[in-house]
Amino acid sequence: MSSSHLTKKALAASLKQIMRHVPLNKITVKHIVDDCGLNRQTFYYHFKDIYELLGWIYQTEAVDAIAGERSYSTWTIGFYKIFKYIGENKAFCLNTLHSLARSHLDAYLYSVTNELIMGVVNEVSCGMRVEEADKRFLTNFYTLAFAGLVIEWMRDGMKEQPEVIIGKLSELMEGNFVRALRRYERKAADLIDRD
Repeated sequence: MSSSHLTKKALAASLKQIMRHVPLNKITVKHIVDDCGLNRQTFYYHFKDIYELLGWIYQTEAVDAIAGERSYSTWTIGFYKIFKYIGENKAFCLNTLHSLARSHLDAYLYSVTNELIMGVVNEVSCGMRVEEADKRFLTNFYTLAFAGLVIEWMRDGMKEQPEVIIGKLSELMEGNFVRALRRYERKAADLIDRD
């Protein structure tokens, strides 16, 4: 691991540690560098501000962790990993949710969910003639629904077990990708026949 990456990880660990007790909007770069024994110049060499560090944390710790779970047979594992990450980093994620940096949490959830669902949609639609715009619409719909579910779960105190939520999602979504994609395929075929 490069020294640059180690430095970024140290800054990230300090931010997460501080966020256990201090609201994000009250944290300064000085708090972070003092906690990990670095200087401000080092922080600014790696990140332009705390929000960029926050985004880096979500990207490296969470988004990259589900990279291999973008298939029809593994999407539930990917969703479970999202819930697990939030549960294991509860103070960090809740602090983000209740701060001005909420957009970083929203962006993380959207990005990770969108990539996962787009992988499923692309796999299921293999061999079908479905417009890319239709695939993106279907993916966006499920992405927003799932991200909304996760945010509501967090607001409600994370009481319901992730396995229960994922089970309900699985029942709801079972076969729906295929049915929707087939309807889009028929729509595209009808348009071609009319021309």
